[in-house]
Amino acid sequence: MSTQRATFAYVGDALDAAGMRLAGALVWTPAPGGEATAVREARAAADVVLLTAVVAERLPRAELDAALQAARPFTVLIPDASRPSAADPAERVRAQLGLERQAP
Repeated sequence: MSTQRATFAYVGDALDAAGMRLAGALVWTPAPGGEATAVREARAAADVVLLTAVVAERLPRAELDAALQAARPFTVLIPDASRPSAADPAERVRAQLGLERQAP
C-alpha cells in the first residue's frame, strides 16, 4: 500500500475555490481569458483536476478533449447546478420554456 497522497486541483470560481482550498486542493481562479493557462498549470501540479463547466466552456475544444482523455492527471468536469444538464434534453426544453422541474 502506498503512503503517497494524491494531490487534487480545482479550477473555477473564487467562492468554491475557498472551500476546495480548505479541503486541501490546489486552486486556480482564472480571470476571463486565463483559463487555458490555469488548466495547464493545474494539470502539471496535481493527480486529479476538477474543472467547472464555465472554465471548460472557455477552453479550446481540442485542449479540453485532450485533458479529459488523458490518463494522468485524471480530469473531471463539475456540472453547473444552475444550468440544465446537456445530457437531459427534457430538462433543457423545460428551461427554454421557462418551466420549473417538478419534484417527484
